Amino acid sequence: MHMETLTQAIHVVGIELRTTNLEAMQTIPPYWQRFATEGVLGQLQSRLSDEVYAVYTHFENAGSNNQGLYSLVLGAAVPAGAGVPPGMVRVVVPASMRAVFEVEPGRQDLVGPKWMEIWGHTELPKTFIAEFERYSPDGNIQISIGLGGTWHL
Repeated sequence: MHMETLTQAIHVVGIELRTTNLEAMQTIPPYWQRFATEGVLGQLQSRLSDEVYAVYTHFENAGSNNQGLYSLVLGAAVPAGAGVPPGMVRVVVPASMRAVFEVEPGRQDLVGPKWMEIWGHTELPKTFIAEFERYSPDGNIQISIGLGGTWHL
């Protein structure tokens, strides 16, 4: 884990799933399949790169915890003023202090276990506003968690 400051908001456009942690193992894998099958990344002509973002946001208990409903948006970073294709949504990851966790490159199967490790870090003042996974074309995977309170590098 390392800390970084996100100095500018990230705007992500993609497809949205409303789910809960209790349903995630049944709902999220088919959503990734839909993302691939529908070629969502290719539909985002204004995307800033070929990195794929999985943004967890709109938490039912935002600011407190990740229990209850939340949104998962699978898509790409776009310019702030970019349009939103029909059937998609825009979410914003605000500028913030972040804890960033690396997942072994190319090992999407290790993302779930890494989340379990992250939730075990009770010392981190998690914001539960907008957390994300970033998948780079070269296989690198990062999980970025927003931090609140008086956390400093």
